[in-house]
Amino acid sequence: QVQLVESGGGLVQPGGSLRLSCAASGSILSIDAMGWYRQAPGAQRELVAAITSGGSTNYLDSVKGRFTISRDNAKNTVYLQMNSLKPEDTAVYYCNVRMIVDRTWTMRGYWGQGTQVTVSS
Repeated sequence: QVQLVESGGGLVQPGGSLRLSCAASGSILSIDAMGWYRQAPGAQRELVAAITSGGSTNYLDSVKGRFTISRDNAKNTVYLQMNSLKPEDTAVYYCNVRMIVDRTWTMRGYWGQGTQVTVSS
């Protein structure tokens, strides 16, 4: 069994900051890319940021310069530091981790449970 546990969401005023964490646990054999997605009400889920096993990153254009994704391989954890938050960043944020969890050696993507981020005054 594999689990992804997210934390760090909440209510913040415009211009504020939040740090999201997503920790993977269980029978993990290998982890590849890790990422954060978000889904606002009535909208499709979109990729916010991703980081490869080698540390390369990519970001949604609207968050470049404000958000930073990082990972701690020793802890199987991915982070999303969000600064200068705007009301349009309000959404449920989900982590996605691509990993191998059994001896089929098949890489699959696994989702966290989601954490609400609300940016409002």
